[in-house]
Amino acid sequence: MPYDHFADLPADIRERAARVKLAVFDVDGVLTDGKLWYTADGHELKAFNAHDGLGFKRLLANGIEVAIITARISNIVTQRMAELGVAHVYQDQRDKLACLGHLLHALRLEHDQAAYTGDDLPDLAAMRRVGLSIAVANAHPWVRERAHWRTQLRGGDGAAREVCDLLLAAQGRAETELTTFGCFCRPP
Repeated sequence: MPYDHFADLPADIRERAARVKLAVFDVDGVLTDGKLWYTADGHELKAFNAHDGLGFKRLLANGIEVAIITARISNIVTQRMAELGVAHVYQDQRDKLACLGHLLHALRLEHDQAAYTGDDLPDLAAMRRVGLSIAVANAHPWVRERAHWRTQLRGGDGAAREVCDLLLAAQGRAETELTTFGCFCRPP
């Protein structure tokens, strides 16, 4: 019997996740802990979780597009996404819903084929339009209560990886992923 960490998922969440061909993520509060760090000379610092990065690579390797839509501009985000092979990086986006619409049109996808992971009010319009809306554990309560699904992990602490693993499991790729990395058996 295959190992499935998400075996207890509600059927509607599994069905929504199974349709996803595009996973969209906010940055601050989702890929980071939401804190804004600046050096004395005004340079911005961000910390990304390596687990999230591998999750993005695994989505891309399995044919699921990954996109970033963020309201802020950061060279660090540009650099990190380039390292991971994420081609769809949209910064300085005040209207995230419009950006999402343009991206879906460009990729010839329907709204129900997208997942959006967010944490705060600027994400809500886009989250309400996709097939699977996800709030990180530390998202604002108004966002958490309007999401289809919530991560157990906080933004910046592996929440994006949790989303990636959910999508892969719902699409029947968890066992293949384990085999890819040499795990041929169930955990004890």
